[in-house]
Order: sequence, then C-alpha cells, then structure tokens
Amino acid sequence: MRNGHLDPIDRAIVANLQRGVPLVGRPFAELAATLETTEETVVARLSRLIETGVIGRFAPMLDAEKLGGAVSLCAMAVPAERFEEVAGILEAMPEVAHNYEREHRFNMWFVLAVERPERLPEAIAAIERATGLEVLDLPKLEEYRLELVLPV
Repeated sequence: MRNGHLDPIDRAIVANLQRGVPLVGRPFAELAATLETTEETVVARLSRLIETGVIGRFAPMLDAEKLGGAVSLCAMAVPAERFEEVAGILEAMPEVAHNYEREHRFNMWFVLAVERPERLPEAIAAIERATGLEVLDLPKLEEYRLELVLPV
C-alpha cells in the first residue's frame, strides 16, 4: 500500500476475505497459494491493512441463534451530552456486539447477542440500570441474507 492506494496483492487479499476465510488449519497459507505469495506476506499485509484502518474489523461472524443464543437490534434516545458516556458503557458490556449513532430521536443503535434467549431481557435490564435510559428492543421477525462484496 502506497499513499493510501492498495496494490494488486492488497486488493486480492481484501476481495478474498470479503467472501470468508477457509476453515482449514492454515487459512492464510491457502490464500497465499491462490495469490502466488507466501503465508507470511499475507499475514503481514493483513496486519498492516488492519493497523491503517483499511480493514475496520476482522473477526468471525457467528450465528448466535444457531448456537442456542439470541440476538436483537436495540435503540436508545441518548441525550447528546451523555452520548460518549453511554457508548462507553455499552462497549464495556460483552453482550453488545457493536453500537452506532443515528440522526434520529433514537440516536444510539446497538446489537445485543446473548448465549441463551432468556438472557436477552436480563441484558436489556442491565443496560437500563447502568445508563438510566430506556432500551427499545426490536427483535428480528424475519431474516434476510444478502451478500455484500465491495469492489476493491
């Protein structure tokens, strides 16, 4: 990567990772073989892409429901002067997958993921106690699967 531009190998790494990481003992070696480079090169480049913010998040996507858990989209109306404080509270909670700001009365949105469905109301109550704010729970009624692969 030079001057913020991805070279062909960086582009190929990002393009391949958008489609998933192979579930094998050495997935980066397998990717390296398809790119005609080394496992060490792929790992070093991936580390650099993460460090420089080109890749914002590199982590497994687990289906909590298939693992016996539950997931719900939630929202809160957070006073502007408390936004950072409340975001910090949520980020410290292991049940909160991620949160983000929206320009709306409900300006903080987040995803809760729990190990057992009965834990969902408990997690919501804990957030309400910790923040003093009401949580709007928006459980999934129907699931849609879309594959989004961005051009690199």
